[in-house]
Amino acid sequence: MKRLFAIGDIHGCFDSLKELVESKIQLDINDKLILLGDYIDRGDKSKEVVDYIIGLQEKGYDIIPLIGNHELLLLEAYEDEKNKPKWIQNGGDETLKSFGISSIKDIPPKYLDFFRNLKSYFSIEDYLFVHAGYDDKILNPFEDTYSMVWKSQVEYFNPLLVERTIIHGHRPITIEYCEKQIDENKQVINIDTGCVYKEKAGYGKLTAIELYSRKLFSV
Repeated sequence: MKRLFAIGDIHGCFDSLKELVESKIQLDINDKLILLGDYIDRGDKSKEVVDYIIGLQEKGYDIIPLIGNHELLLLEAYEDEKNKPKWIQNGGDETLKSFGISSIKDIPPKYLDFFRNLKSYFSIEDYLFVHAGYDDKILNPFEDTYSMVWKSQVEYFNPLLVERTIIHGHRPITIEYCEKQIDENKQVINIDTGCVYKEKAGYGKLTAIELYSRKLFSV
């Protein structure tokens, strides 16, 4: 049986990502892996992270990368110079360094294409995957792409969401809290265990979940 994985916010933590994929979950060509966004910024290996994801896709792995608010901030900064300070303030300078460039305009087209083609959410069986969350109050929560990268909730009441298990990242939590959600069989599961915040107790892990077994893997 093929497995269904999701990995939380990576933020340039390339070494953790590689170890998680290759050693911990030992990703197989038949598995499906959804990445929840925020590949870049803050950590020091953003380019390596994106290269690795593209490389896995090129090798035929079933990888579905979603957009996070950091990819959106980069694209907004690229389109309009006045948005650049907001991106830089959120760790964009680390991404520029990782690419070995000083201007966002020098990001190679292949990476811009990658960022522009990221999906806002992914739905399969009883599962919904999203970077942050959904607008619970509108008739069709799948129309509001802004909420998908910026807003998260611990539960949902919208008829289109209430029967689904929602897997997201965006807001760093401790690994203990992450495990607690699984133990309590929560409808909404946050797997962003703050891999870039190694100095904070309980954080500093990159986490994957396998949905059918509800098993967590962390580096």
